[in-house]
Amino acid sequence: MTALGQAFSQINRNKMMTAASLVSITAILLVLGIFFLVIVNINAMAHDVRTNFNEVQANLFDAVTMEQSAEMMDAINHMQGVAGTKYQTREEALENWKKKWGDNADLLERMPNNPLPNSIIINLSDIEYADKIVSQVREMRGVEKINYSQDTVDKLLRLTRIIQIISLIVILVLILISITVVSNTIKLTVLAREREIVIMRYIGATNWYIRGPFLMEGIIIGVIASVISSVAIGFIYYYAIGHIGLDFALLMPTGFVPLFFMMENLAIIFLALGVSVGACGSIVSMRRFLER
Repeated sequence: MTALGQAFSQINRNKMMTAASLVSITAILLVLGIFFLVIVNINAMAHDVRTNFNEVQANLFDAVTMEQSAEMMDAINHMQGVAGTKYQTREEALENWKKKWGDNADLLERMPNNPLPNSIIINLSDIEYADKIVSQVREMRGVEKINYSQDTVDKLLRLTRIIQIISLIVILVLILISITVVSNTIKLTVLAREREIVIMRYIGATNWYIRGPFLMEGIIIGVIASVISSVAIGFIYYYAIGHIGLDFALLMPTGFVPLFFMMENLAIIFLALGVSVGACGSIVSMRRFLER
């Protein structure tokens, strides 16, 4: 019987322990997946804010006319540190949001009306002049609000670093736990076949020949767990996009990272993790026994 066939036979004989191992690894991968979703979306938001770091957006009151806006833009263009200005209508602003949201742009169609204001986009020639320009523009009649992301960028980058460090620690701990779970499950199988393995060693079977079925067993458990967790995370992310997408947009102008892009990468990561965890668990469980 091949190593793969023996692995399936062992899984069939130890259904309860295999199920316990499968549930444990799937739960761990689900937690890892949620961390992955959060980190990727936060990084996307940080990248978007950093990309627009050299822009100041002055939102205008609805009563401001095109002629008044042109006069304001002329005054702003004469300020030191201003590279240029552009008038953006609320319709253009909404279209820009739709482009940023990509596959999730249909969520914006659910809004009863366009809540975005007309605005003046100010391009900075040097960020050093940003605070001075912002204070001058804020005092101009017709300006309702200034959107400038310097403080947001600083806070966001600090938050991103903290989340990445915490996530890395949690991921490492969960991976170690999953390796231990698989190792203990396979160790029980090894003990049940101890006599058979001893005989195989006496007749000259190599360690890798003995280890093969157990290695395949761990990999099979890891692959099944990765498939289940990938599907579950896909449904969770799809639900999140559909139900909190509009609220999320108030905090994150890029919207959610597209579902297909997210799940394609997550499935690869889960498969690699599942196979690695299963294989490592098998090797750890067999090492001490084969060294005796």
